[in-house]
Amino acid sequence: MKKILLTLALGLTILSANAQIQKLAGPRLGLTGITNGEISEELETNFLTQYGWQWESRFADGGGDVVGVVEWVVLVAGMEQGYFLPSVSSIIGARTGNGMEYGLGPNLSLAGIGMVFSVGKNFTSGNLNLPINLAFVPGRDGSGSRISIMVGFNMSNSK
Repeated sequence: MKKILLTLALGLTILSANAQIQKLAGPRLGLTGITNGEISEELETNFLTQYGWQWESRFADGGGDVVGVVEWVVLVAGMEQGYFLPSVSSIIGARTGNGMEYGLGPNLSLAGIGMVFSVGKNFTSGNLNLPINLAFVPGRDGSGSRISIMVGFNMSNSK
């Protein structure tokens, strides 16, 4: 794991040059599917809605075609079913000038702590950013895995 993160950080530093890469902080809405396991049995469902916010910080931002990002994503799931299921994720990764992003990091929820793996793409329309992300948290000890599709938006035109 350490070798992967070191390689990613070095690669980002080397690739940094001159891009206009959007900041995508803002609200997030989504849907999470839960594979069969303890969580889905206790909740008596395999799907939950998500609502929350994403913040981000940059590193290895030399103005190039790739920047390093650290994202903090705070979500609440299950409100449509009367649940309050909070989660927090810290994701370290990379975002490219064409809007693709990749990352991984810890996820803390009522199900415990695990790793989240994510991939996404930012779509733009004028000044409107529409990031769409797919996130996966593998299940542990029979809890069931979680896969989420999240969409966000902001009107930022700044780096």
